[in-house]
Amino acid sequence: MRLIMERRIKVASGGEPADCVIKNGKIIDVFNGEIIEEDLAIADGFIAGIGHYEGLKVIDAKGKFISPAFIDGHVHIESSMITPSELAKVLLMHGVTAIIADPHEIANVIGTAGIQYMLDSTENLPFDFYFMLPSCVPATPFENAGASLEMEDLEPFLSHPRVLGLAEVMNAPAVMNVDPSMMKKICGTHKARKKVDGHAAGLKTRELNAYMSAGIRTDHEATTLEEAKERIQKGMYLLVREGTVARDLKNIIGAVTEKNSRRCVFVTDDKHLDDLLHEGSIDFNVRVAITEGIEPITAIQMASLNTAECFGLEHLGAVAPGYKADLLFLDDLKSVSIAQVFKNGKLIVDNGKVAEIDVLPTYRQAPFLAGTVQFQEFSKEQLQIKLNSNLANIIQVVPNSLLTKHVIEETKTDEAGYFQACIQKDHLKLAVIERHHMTGNIGLGIVKGFALKSGAIASSIAHDSHNLIIAGTNDEDMITAALKLREIKGGIVVIQNGQTISSLQLPIAGIMSDLSYDQVYEQLGLLTASLEVIGANTHFNPFLTLSFLALPVIPELKITDMGLFDVTRFTHIGIDEDVEC
Repeated sequence: MRLIMERRIKVASGGEPADCVIKNGKIIDVFNGEIIEEDLAIADGFIAGIGHYEGLKVIDAKGKFISPAFIDGHVHIESSMITPSELAKVLLMHGVTAIIADPHEIANVIGTAGIQYMLDSTENLPFDFYFMLPSCVPATPFENAGASLEMEDLEPFLSHPRVLGLAEVMNAPAVMNVDPSMMKKICGTHKARKKVDGHAAGLKTRELNAYMSAGIRTDHEATTLEEAKERIQKGMYLLVREGTVARDLKNIIGAVTEKNSRRCVFVTDDKHLDDLLHEGSIDFNVRVAITEGIEPITAIQMASLNTAECFGLEHLGAVAPGYKADLLFLDDLKSVSIAQVFKNGKLIVDNGKVAEIDVLPTYRQAPFLAGTVQFQEFSKEQLQIKLNSNLANIIQVVPNSLLTKHVIEETKTDEAGYFQACIQKDHLKLAVIERHHMTGNIGLGIVKGFALKSGAIASSIAHDSHNLIIAGTNDEDMITAALKLREIKGGIVVIQNGQTISSLQLPIAGIMSDLSYDQVYEQLGLLTASLEVIGANTHFNPFLTLSFLALPVIPELKITDMGLFDVTRFTHIGIDEDVEC
């Protein structure tokens, strides 16, 4: 360490030649918001100096802008449905060289073994994977997850150099009610001098005050301009999210000003592979922000330096002496078109092609990662919904949002009072089947917004406990969907008339594929095409939207394996409870 630092100092002072010197580039100074036209000297993967330098190798930037590489401040690797090494390839193509990940998806399935898998499978990659430890496994006590994690389970991981703290504290009521288990996690993390990440969905005024009093300083759940402004005003870092379902950037970017932009960070949270390939990752956030009126250098700052400072990554986020040589060559500052990506001073992406791809190893799947989809046999009778009247509490999907609406509508029933799916009303039956402990739990509900004309769609991805979730027009196809998911060890399926129209196998904990990203992308294309066969609404991503209907910490109405859940009241309710009100 000392010898390496001494050499960097000698290179910086001109006493030794740099490993590499980049000339004729326009360096983006994210500290002053200016452009510098000087040489850039690199030694041992770090930037040694800016000025006039000689090196063993010279790279001609040919007038391109040199930007710090991008960092995603909050992301769930599992939502890409590919392994970390495959995700690294995709993100590098989009200028992202580091992420702060929350592995609570896999932890909800297999507990600490999932956290260890994520740490092990991200070692020695030309990509920086940092982690926050899952704070809410399960997310609430109103569902059955595959594991339950307490501070005693998390504490051994806190000393890991790539673990930065405690991940999004979703169970806000536990904070405000000073729940002993939650307090132990938060206080233990603070004691270790690590960060505590926020998830303050719907919190305002006194509730937000109480939540922040626990030392929580970030939030990615602001969905309105008012919420965004309040979080900045109260001292939070505003994590500006643009994912696959949750597309909040345009709604809240107006809160970002010249005076407060240094407290704003870009994140994706949950983004499907197809959207990562079509749109991009944090580079997409940057481009959208620029079109919404944010100055290009400010947008780049929000994608790099701000994120690094927010999470204490002092060696990342800037093109300056002592910082890692994680760099982007940009064609211009409007389209943010990425020509080349450098990681640790080495070219790793050239015109969209990942170089030295052989250095990205595939982590061998461990046996404990498979075989996680197990449930008791069930019959059609167990899917019946008996109503006392035609009125029912219904989950209404909000396109491109994690939020849902709680609506009360007249439904179709048979002569005995049992709910019947109705294509004309867009009322589908919804089921969550517990798949971890063979409890036999099946939560039932009614959902509106998918517009299926026939068949069923199902997934073993159901945030955050990842039980099976199925929406369908008939019971037979819903049962077929559940059986197919068990057969393929987890994944996503589209069923019609008892036949599998399309499927994607996700054998790693039932939430990730062991295939290459291009193979998974091809299968996702087939899944999307099959939606037209059953007449589904394709103006949003039905699969990811379906998966979030089981998350009981995002308003208004959700469903778990224990039944319909009113997030506003934070309690389970009957499908026809209080429908006369």
